[in-house]
Amino acid sequence: MQPGQADFAPEGYTEYIYSAPIKGYSGTAIWAREPALSVRYGLDEDIHNHEGRAITLEYPDFYLVNLYVPNSQNELARIDYRMQWEDDLRRYLQKLDAEKPVIRGDLNVAHEDIDLKNPGPNRGAARFFGSGARRLGELLAAGFTDSFRHLHPDATGMYSWWSMRFRARERNAGWRIDYFLVSSRLADKIEKADILMGNGQRPLPGGAGYQPEASPGRRWPQAR
Repeated sequence: MQPGQADFAPEGYTEYIYSAPIKGYSGTAIWAREPALSVRYGLDEDIHNHEGRAITLEYPDFYLVNLYVPNSQNELARIDYRMQWEDDLRRYLQKLDAEKPVIRGDLNVAHEDIDLKNPGPNRGAARFFGSGARRLGELLAAGFTDSFRHLHPDATGMYSWWSMRFRARERNAGWRIDYFLVSSRLADKIEKADILMGNGQRPLPGGAGYQPEASPGRRWPQAR
């Protein structure tokens, strides 16, 4: 995502875009109904600030963090960097959480077997590998709640990503790799957490200013 690339501009919304230097590689964007008090692009460590992967908006009562977590790639070729990202991200979110509650989205990993259709043959794949799932578990243990699982602990067949191969979308052989996490002290305030149909590449937060319309394709996590 590059500034000016989006073919829509919601009236009355403020646009925040963080682009990677390499076009088409990675990036994050937020369209916010309420302008933020402050905005930060990236994490604390400079090594993570060259791929457009994190935007933090500050509001009076919370931080909103939009992420595009690095993929571990085929044969886990980028696993060492991914693990460094996970550890540094957890410390960053804990620091924010010490000031005010945090709402954040996208993790690019399936947490447990229930979060994908075929866990057995996919164990060890880029989006379902042991150390990645453990890092997500460590983040949850550090004071964050998976909004969807909080309200739907046993729900199956609810996914946000499908492979382009083997008619995976048609067979609903998917993965839930996109999340809304909130500071655990906000968990009792979660009223709704759904996954909506969408046709883009990354989830947009319904209930945070933009409600995607239902359409075939990727599904969008929604929490409020």
